[in-house]
Amino acid sequence: MWRVWQTFNPQRILSALAIFLFTLAILIHFILLSTDRYNWLDGSAPAAASAAVVTETTGSA
Repeated sequence: MWRVWQTFNPQRILSALAIFLFTLAILIHFILLSTDRYNWLDGSAPAAASAAVVTETTGSA
């Protein structure tokens, strides 16, 4: 394994890896921001709340 690092410059390899991972992370975040479900900046439209209707009947029986 040490011969591999003698062939390649570790500083250049690690810099390229960091740039690639940062680009990948930015790409994933922009893909998520383009969806309705995972867009945390605009906020999703509130779901229609299903409220139970309670009616009170008073009858004299």
